[in-house]
Amino acid sequence: MSPYPARVPPDSPAAGPPVQACVGAVVLDDAGRLLLVRRRNEPGRGLWSVPGGRVEPGESLGAAVAREVREETGLAVTVGAEVGRVTIPGDGVVYEVADFACTLTGPADPVPGDDADAVVFADAADLDRLACTPRLLETLRGWGALPG
Repeated sequence: MSPYPARVPPDSPAAGPPVQACVGAVVLDDAGRLLLVRRRNEPGRGLWSVPGGRVEPGESLGAAVAREVREETGLAVTVGAEVGRVTIPGDGVVYEVADFACTLTGPADPVPGDDADAVVFADAADLDRLACTPRLLETLRGWGALPG
């Protein structure tokens, strides 16, 4: 049995808000620090989160993850296994986010771009002081994806 609710056909009166497929990247550097971006746009403007965003039409989840990391941080990654999924209600839309473990494939010198206004590799102490998106740390902790 799937842990996700059954989809309601879009033309059904009970369909609710549209669902937007999204992805997130859980990237750790060689020191075990988590890659975070400070969001420039809603949802979560000004808060720290993992790089990610919307899946473009016809794009695979893996391609979307690699693209979003590159656009938001300038870094190249290899996309690995899915680590978990979350559903985030938005303003008139529901974001279904699939998060993937990613490995850096080049230099680890991130530069903010696209819809990120800052980027950092955060260790456990940094995570305690950063204002993160709601439930980010609890979710990543539950998935075993936080740095020691």
